[in-house]
Amino acid sequence: MKWWWIATIGMVQAVAQAQGTRPGPMQSGQHASQPAVTATAPAASAGAANFDAKQMFATVCGWCHSSGGREAGKGPKLMDSPLTDGELAYRIKTGKTGQMPGFAGSLNEQQIVAMVQYIRSLKPEGAQ
Repeated sequence: MKWWWIATIGMVQAVAQAQGTRPGPMQSGQHASQPAVTATAPAASAGAANFDAKQMFATVCGWCHSSGGREAGKGPKLMDSPLTDGELAYRIKTGKTGQMPGFAGSLNEQQIVAMVQYIRSLKPEGAQ
């Protein structure tokens, strides 16, 4: 297991614990086929009410997606991603073998939708 996966697992658990959610094991999915996944507006739930997608991104995803996802780092630039919302949600859930862990066991559906919404809201530094 690569060091950044171990660090990511610890960070997801720490952020989830601080936000009052209980994380599960992280998984990396196989990408032979992609089921249809759509990012829809989250239903009101206690788990999503305390979730801060920006904070989660900064503490977990920012290790690889530089400048809050605005620039490429170890991972690709996410601002203005050509992927659909469903594709982004699928990637967050299942990860990418050998490159990104999946978060299906750590984030619920509403939290994944919030992460997609955060990615879609990214603007260049200093832009409004």
